[in-house]
Amino acid sequence: MYMNPFPSDLFAEFDRMRRELDRVFDLSTGIRGLGSRFPALNVGSTPKSVEIFAFAPGLDPASIEVQIEKGLLTISGERKPPQVPEKATVHVGERFAGRFHRVLSLPDDIDPAAVSASYRDGVLHISAQRRESAQPRRITVQ
Repeated sequence: MYMNPFPSDLFAEFDRMRRELDRVFDLSTGIRGLGSRFPALNVGSTPKSVEIFAFAPGLDPASIEVQIEKGLLTISGERKPPQVPEKATVHVGERFAGRFHRVLSLPDDIDPAAVSASYRDGVLHISAQRRESAQPRRITVQ
């Protein structure tokens, strides 16, 4: 009798193996896990741009570096650890402190000269405009 060496759903099997490795090596991808990513990101797109929102409260905007090179957007910086008063004891400390580094691959139609970033109320908003030639346009039928 022939046994197929591959599972019927290969991607589900890869996902199961990744979860098992995360569990074994304690690489949880949750907000409280060691492998959590800071800052958390929301990425969306419109016909004219790609919009990135990085949730990074408590940062000095001068400590954030945003760079674009060869289609990769890099967000990096540092959050200083909170000052703990003398003779105080921290029982639970879940707020991320230290250096961070996130890299996103952007679509090929992004114009690197038309990327802007602003920081307000703990949210870094990066807007990457698409090239004019890549934007949809209506063609009149004659």
